[in-house]
Amino acid sequence: MGHRRKAREYALQGLYMHETVGISADDLAGLGWVEKEIPGDIRDFAIDLIRGSIEHLEEIDSLIVKHLKNWKLERLDIIDKAILRISIYSMLHLRDVPDIVTIDEAIELGKMYGGENSGQFINGILDAIRISDLQHEE
Repeated sequence: MGHRRKAREYALQGLYMHETVGISADDLAGLGWVEKEIPGDIRDFAIDLIRGSIEHLEEIDSLIVKHLKNWKLERLDIIDKAILRISIYSMLHLRDVPDIVTIDEAIELGKMYGGENSGQFINGILDAIRISDLQHEE
């Protein structure tokens, strides 16, 4: 498993905790819930994803809502929502990661941690955002 995928898994855990029990970005950024040593590059990327996703939550959620069809943000599965949030943050603000890589990683996280249709759902939302809302070149 790649370093960045592991970082995305930590970020997913962090956003899950933020959503369910309201842990702040600052507290999550310490990665204190992880019971093993985390290499620096993984730690740094995970912290960037956690902080950035929470700091840009309003911008990110407005894009999710824009592309939801017959569904409300509040009804989304917490795991799917967290995966979407870290992925959209990455697509908007981390230009060293190609959008297609971010989308592929999000689909894999959805398959691993989400429900039966999570990968497909996540792909649909992220691809719609990539096509209609992003103004950068791959």
